[in-house]
Amino acid sequence: MNQKTLIGLAAAALLGFVIAIAVGHFNKPRTDVAGGEAETSLVPSLRDRVNDVDRIVVTGAGAKPVATLTRGANGWSIAEKNGFAVDTGKLRELLLKLADAKLVEQKTSNKDKYAALGVEDVASADAKGVEVELGGLAQPVKLVVGNANAHGGTFVRRAGEAESWLVSGNITVDRKVESWLRKDVVDVAANRVASVTITRPDGKVVRIAKDGEGDASFRLADVPRGREATSEFTINGIAGTLAGLRFEDVVPAADAVPPEKPLDARFATFDGLVVDIVAWEKDGKNYAQLTASEDKEAAARHAAAEQAKPKADGEDAAKSADAKSTGDKIAAVGKEAADLNQRAKGWTFVLPAYKYANLNKSNDDLLKPLEDKKGDAKKADAKASAKKPAPAKKSG
Repeated sequence: MNQKTLIGLAAAALLGFVIAIAVGHFNKPRTDVAGGEAETSLVPSLRDRVNDVDRIVVTGAGAKPVATLTRGANGWSIAEKNGFAVDTGKLRELLLKLADAKLVEQKTSNKDKYAALGVEDVASADAKGVEVELGGLAQPVKLVVGNANAHGGTFVRRAGEAESWLVSGNITVDRKVESWLRKDVVDVAANRVASVTITRPDGKVVRIAKDGEGDASFRLADVPRGREATSEFTINGIAGTLAGLRFEDVVPAADAVPPEKPLDARFATFDGLVVDIVAWEKDGKNYAQLTASEDKEAAARHAAAEQAKPKADGEDAAKSADAKSTGDKIAAVGKEAADLNQRAKGWTFVLPAYKYANLNKSNDDLLKPLEDKKGDAKKADAKASAKKPAPAKKSG
């Protein structure tokens, strides 16, 4: 092979190498940044300043405010819900996703094509995206969060900029103000409950109770003679009303006042917590107001009984010393009541239908149906008649 051929082959190889580099560079995601983690972040100023955010404004289609979340001395609240508490878990999840989001690929800068990605201006009545504004940072942040990408990531456009981007992470922003509420009200397990007394609007009373804390099921009081209580499952369901109780919506108590004769329910626990519920139905919604108190005598009895229980075999003195004192246990019940009152005072909650149904029980609902003795007698006569042979015809 002569020198001229070798030179030609070397030149061809070099050209191929240069083309390969150029093609690889062309196919790389376009981020238009000089490099470095901070420069590839969707919101560089948020990465180390999540806790500096003190205001979040979520705006939907037609520039309609969805939720204005602000941080004050008592934590995060929602302006559109008269200052009710925010679900801080949901809020923090959104901030962390925005802080972690990286620019993956630059997309269209043509505003006529924004709608395909859901990043058009939210002033449009048909806007598919949601605008998120963050306050409290050194530089203001405003983003239009659009559609999720089928292959991963989310389309986002920084408000005021022409470029749109595919960013890492599944960033979802709730578009209903109710979704930003902290919806847990109270959580009292059914096995803590000693009794439930329901006074219905007609004045009739339903009462279920346990004879002892170790009982598996509740019994229905005042069962009429000749009647039987319905299934334990239905009766026990009443006692489970306060377990993981969450509301659907909340309004100021002054805007949703109970009727003259509502449904009243009182839950009393073995350890001294008492929760009173005033509930009613209006316009297809189930409303409730809650208050809590402490039965100090019951709390003291329960705490003393717990302390008097024999220790398990082999339990060392250190574990015994770590056990809560009687005073600590009583104080814990008092704090639980105070915390519930602080959360519920001044508010009317909209309950899920199934929770309200647990409360809206009459004694008839909790009794087995009466047997229709007259109906059964008629059925017995009909069966007997059917079994009788037909009379023989006379001959001649």
